[in-house]
Amino acid sequence: MLRRLLLLAACATLLAAMPARAQERVVNVFNWNDYIDPYMVQRFTRETGIRVRYDVYDSLETLEGRLSAGRSGYDIVVPTSEPTFSRLARAGAFRPLDPALLPNLANLDPALQRQVAASDPGNRFGVLYLWGTIGLGVNPERIRALAPDAPMDSLALLLDPQHARRIARCGITMMDSAADVIPTVLRHLGRDPNSTAEADLREVERALMAIRPFIRNFSTAGAIEALAGGQSCLAFAYSGDAIQAGVRAREAGRGVTVQYVAPREGAQLWFDLLAIPADAPNPEASHAFINFLLQPDVMAAITNHVRYPNGVPASRALVAREVAEDPAVFPPEAARAAFFTIGPVPQAAERARNRVWSRFKAGR
Repeated sequence: MLRRLLLLAACATLLAAMPARAQERVVNVFNWNDYIDPYMVQRFTRETGIRVRYDVYDSLETLEGRLSAGRSGYDIVVPTSEPTFSRLARAGAFRPLDPALLPNLANLDPALQRQVAASDPGNRFGVLYLWGTIGLGVNPERIRALAPDAPMDSLALLLDPQHARRIARCGITMMDSAADVIPTVLRHLGRDPNSTAEADLREVERALMAIRPFIRNFSTAGAIEALAGGQSCLAFAYSGDAIQAGVRAREAGRGVTVQYVAPREGAQLWFDLLAIPADAPNPEASHAFINFLLQPDVMAAITNHVRYPNGVPASRALVAREVAEDPAVFPPEAARAAFFTIGPVPQAAERARNRVWSRFKAGR
């Protein structure tokens, strides 16, 4: 009996001394909601033996707050290039990538990589995942019934109070993110989307307050269901979210139509990057997960599922035809000419923007 107890104790000591990854290989992922093909996550585990713990967030503010606090416990995060990724990178929040563990980096589009390098010099910390624009998710039939003269291709549909007042009857959802909304409002007002001028910010606040009575709810993640279910006929949303809403509405067969509109004034172009937190507990598993995602067939499956374009050109031939030929998913070059990107904003200006946003949400 004593010998058996001694043997058990020795085994327990040996297991405790073994690295955690020898007992269980795991990668902890923190990503946007509805932003991956779940079957690809299952396939990764089947092929590598690495289990995926998957959490989701619905705003850049949530992600940044979690990483800024430290000890997040995550191995992979997916921040947007500006302003979140660049700010966190400057703060030392990310581990440099090891190219030797990422042979599939060669699959990425060099032109897009050069654009991303504006936020990540040398592409040291981030790997391009998906990209898209910010614009309007609309139910055209319901909007035309209430506001037949409203411009369906313009931000005025939302930001002009005379249109918003009438459309409010069928529901307006506003994205809950100052970082995403304010640059577009600046663009609509004819200002630089990166402006930090106090006078420009006052104009933004006036424009937002003018439509505040007509906003039904603030939600980033909820825009998909609000549009697809008919609770909202207009939403300021990410392109793929509005397109997903249209797919779900068709599948439900309840007569709801949803389309995505990139505003003629110009839509904000963004890039989401896969990054490894500096204190990631499983950096080898992080690299394995990123390298897996960069395979053309994997990225094609993800684009098919979430309706966002990706950074791997070879995947395009594998994307479903109705997705690959949808100009809302893959905008033609002429449309992209009107897109704009944003840069980092100084901390003082960011605080000022957040105060404007708080007053806008509160309605006072």
